[in-house]
Order: sequence, then structure tokens, then C-alpha cells
Amino acid sequence: MTTGNYEKFAPFENRLDLSALLEKVASIQSEIKKVIVGQEQMIELLLITLLTGRHSIIEGVPGVAKTLTARLLAQVVDTGFSRIQFTPDLMPSDITGTSILNIKNNVFEFIEGPIFSNIVLIDEINRAPAKTQAALFECMAENQVSVDGITHQLNDPFMVIATQNPIEQEGTYKLPEAQLDRFLFKIIVEYPSFEEEVELIYRHHKREKPAENIKLEACINEDEILYFKNLIQKIYVHEQIIEYIAKIVYKTRNSSHLLLGASPRASIAILEASKALAAINGRDFVTPEDIKYVLYPIIGHRVILTPEREMEGFNTKSIIMQIIESVEIPR
Repeated sequence: MTTGNYEKFAPFENRLDLSALLEKVASIQSEIKKVIVGQEQMIELLLITLLTGRHSIIEGVPGVAKTLTARLLAQVVDTGFSRIQFTPDLMPSDITGTSILNIKNNVFEFIEGPIFSNIVLIDEINRAPAKTQAALFECMAENQVSVDGITHQLNDPFMVIATQNPIEQEGTYKLPEAQLDRFLFKIIVEYPSFEEEVELIYRHHKREKPAENIKLEACINEDEILYFKNLIQKIYVHEQIIEYIAKIVYKTRNSSHLLLGASPRASIAILEASKALAAINGRDFVTPEDIKYVLYPIIGHRVILTPEREMEGFNTKSIIMQIIESVEIPR
């Protein structure tokens, strides 16, 4: 991304040293691209998710490397990883864990579920019913699990990557808005371009083993992630940029085209994501272009069209783009 003429927003006397972060980001991207062809935006948004300590949902048709990319990201991060395949018969205790009686001492002991990890891949998240989905609310919002009246803290860093198929409807459940609001990004994965498809087929032809079996080198550890999270919090944000975010979000709540606007959680998410984006692009200040880049992946799944606009063939992206164009860019 280009900085344009927005350097006036940054206090040059207080520059942050982002060299270590840039080196790690470049290494992670290089490792993942040994297997993944294209999908630069998905990889970049997942990196932002990791560096902000948030969660993302990836939506795309089968075969566009949603699950594979999540697994590869877990490989390049030297930390814990677990995968949960959501199914209609999955119970909340299958995620969070349960208390089991220890017959040796006649005491109930808590056995941790797969959510007790650092990077958790939830495959086909929309296949589990509401009761199971509700088990994720506390995990994703507060990084903790409450079982039998006892609260258990989750690991730090903690990140959920969920996948879902937008086409298949049989045997699926619509995710509640309250749960969607807990995802930083909804990443829409498109088909690769013709050139990328050719490269993908060529690599598969030359490769000696399947992409799923390729092991990547770990590039970053838990301590480094926590250090970079704190560093990103120091990225400079001008008052006009903060007002720019607020104006856009406020307009989603007053749009005649939208039944539900974005929440204050969305405003904070835009701020945090734009700071992380600026950092991984080597800048210690946020520009309006950073805001625009992260805006739709953050707001798109948090707003709902009115029935009239939906019947007229509108989509949330076109409405959000209209709102962005109607707000004056800080100069």
C-alpha cells in the first residue's frame, strides 16, 4: 500500500523500530507461499488477525485452500495448534472440555478440550447447532471458559480461524449475529486467476508429495507475537483518522439501506486492524488507505440489508462502498 501525502499524520521524532516485525512477516509470507499460490489478501488479513489477538472466519467454495492456509499458518507459528471439525452432533463439552470423576481420589478433574490451544482451526463452523456455537462466545470474547462454575483461562496468544462454505445449505446453521461480531474479519476467498491456476497445476505436477504433507519452518514464537502485539498498539493515529472511522461506522447505523449497522466493537476492530496493517507495511502511522483496506472485511459480516434492498439485488459491499465514498477523506 502507498502512503500518499499522509506523512503529516505521523510524529517523525517518535519513530518505532519495525524492522524485526517486517522481517518476521516477510519470512511467514515466504514460507506459506511455498505451498499457496496467490491469495495474498487472505494471508495478509490472517497475519493481521494473529498480530491483533483476534479471530477470523474464511468463507469460500470447496477447494480454494481455506483449511490448508490455516494449517500452514499454524506451522509457521511455533505454538500450539488444534483442529475441530464441526458436525451437527458436536456438543459444547467436545470443544471446551468436561469434568470427569477421578476414582482414585474421588474428585472431579477438568479435562481440557481442543479449544485450549493457541491457534484453533474450526472447520465448517456453520455445521454445528446453536448450543455448540454458544460455547464459543465466552472463548472468543474473553479468552476464557467457564465449566461447572469454574473459570479456566485460555492460552495467550489465542486465535480462532473458522471456515465455512457459502454454497452448501443442507445440514448447516446460520451463525448468530452476536457470534459473527466476535470475528475481526470475514475473509471472502475467490477463485484463483487463470495465471495462478496454471502455476498451481504446474507446482502440483512437479511436487513429490501432496501439499497437505509439506512441512514449513516455524518463523515466529509466542513471545515474539506478544511483543509485536504491544508494539502495534504504539502505532500513531491522528485525531482526524479516528473521526474518519467513527463517521463511517455511524453512517452504517443511519443508512436507509441497512437494517442493522456496525457496532462499537467494529469501530475498535477497524482501529486495531489498520494499525497492524500500517505496521506490516513498514509505517508507524495509520492512513485513510489503511482504513479503506480493512473496512469491508470487518464491517461486511456485521451489517444486514433491509429486506427491500435485498429483494432489489443489492449486497452489503455495494452499500458499504457508497457509505465510504460519502465520507470526506482526512487531508
